Amino acid sequence: MIKFFTLFIFTFFVNAVFAQYKLVPDASSFKSEFAAVSSKTSSISADFTQVKTLALLSEKLTSKGKFYFKKDNLVRMEYTSPYQYLMVINGSRVSIKDGNKTSSMSGRSNKMFQQINQLMMDCMRGTVFENKNFSVRLFEDADTYLAEMTPVTSQMAGLFKKVNVIMKKGSFVVGQVQMFEPSGDYTSMNYSNQKINTALADALFAIK
Repeated sequence: MIKFFTLFIFTFFVNAVFAQYKLVPDASSFKSEFAAVSSKTSSISADFTQVKTLALLSEKLTSKGKFYFKKDNLVRMEYTSPYQYLMVINGSRVSIKDGNKTSSMSGRSNKMFQQINQLMMDCMRGTVFENKNFSVRLFEDADTYLAEMTPVTSQMAGLFKKVNVIMKKGSFVVGQVQMFEPSGDYTSMNYSNQKINTALADALFAIK
């Protein structure tokens, strides 16, 4: 009963927030503006807070860290609290440091990772509407756009029920990514203190 009540309250809250948005009937102008702004974005750095809600637990799991992106395919996600975890993507190479253990691999050897990496890059590059793994609908409220991405391939459908990307109007800066899993688990990535087109050292993205 407690599990059902918790899941009901969570579903009600998500639907209530989503109800603030209205469908954008013609997304063509958004697509062109989003792509134009993203094409001028060479780097992004931000703080992030990741909140994971598990369907079987009432407790939310919260972690924090730093996010860095640099064109064309450089990403650094550094978890700093409550644990230390680092993932670096440099082209087709991936490095993961978990505690004192570091491992590296080729992203090309894992098709699933390639698709997840493509989703991440599309959010940064402004090409979410071109990702063939998802169908996309665009919503808006007074201040933000919400791109609702629904998987159309079996591999992505196995990972996500849908993914919402929320960005500010005008700047098109991504403020939140919501990931809904088929199991009922839900992860929200909330970005703050975004800095655009600042110099980022190549050493941040070095594969060791």
